[in-house]
Amino acid sequence: MKLKIFQVDAFSSEPFGGNPAAICILDKWLDAELMQKIANENNVSETAFAVAVAERFEIRWFTPEIEVDLCGHATLATAHILFKHMAYPSDRVEFETLQSGRLYVERSGKILTLDFPADVIEEMVVPEVIVTALQRPPLKAYRGKTDFMFIYASQTEIESMKPDFGLLAQMGGRGIIVTSMGNDADFVSRFFAPQTGINEDPVTGSAHTTLMPYWSKVLDRKRLSAQQLSARGGDLVCTLEGDRVKISGEAVTYLEGEISI
Repeated sequence: MKLKIFQVDAFSSEPFGGNPAAICILDKWLDAELMQKIANENNVSETAFAVAVAERFEIRWFTPEIEVDLCGHATLATAHILFKHMAYPSDRVEFETLQSGRLYVERSGKILTLDFPADVIEEMVVPEVIVTALQRPPLKAYRGKTDFMFIYASQTEIESMKPDFGLLAQMGGRGIIVTSMGNDADFVSRFFAPQTGINEDPVTGSAHTTLMPYWSKVLDRKRLSAQQLSARGGDLVCTLEGDRVKISGEAVTYLEGEISI
């Protein structure tokens, strides 16, 4: 069996930036075990698989180690492939998911905008393991649906973190967001997920569904600029609209090929 595969750098206007995702548009669903093996072989932070059903697409996401409930950059990347390489006829594509409801991506010129459900966050006591793993205590701690979020005082603190990933993996959940106000953006963040096989994710669109409800309230604005401070880096524009978060950025195709199974 041969499958078409693409690799896309999401949340970047140039190759080698943003967050790489592998994309397979399928005629029908493969066995989950096989999709997990493909994701492991691809060895990028996420591989997305999508199948057309009526006028929308079902979509699933796999890290090299597990299937996850939501992934922003790989959804953006999938929409990019549909728009640029598969002659999708509309400027808005709808995705159906197993755990995260309906998702949408809209195209306006080069800009793609995710339309995702906003996370519901609850403040929590700062876990001692976090203080040790991140080598400094956060100002505040929150728990979302799948991720933990820790608030710090400055971008310098976020940039200089050298986490103990073995300790971070003990937190459970999908991942750990660290964030502060930014120097050149409204807020900045990093995303660590050793528990899912990704020590640090380059640009995590879905994490901004957790970040935006917090920063929108703190900064008293619905539209904010964001930077993810990974080595590859990523720039996003986020808008909170009721219980939805819109997350905008560009994407570029890096690779187009075929895999044999």
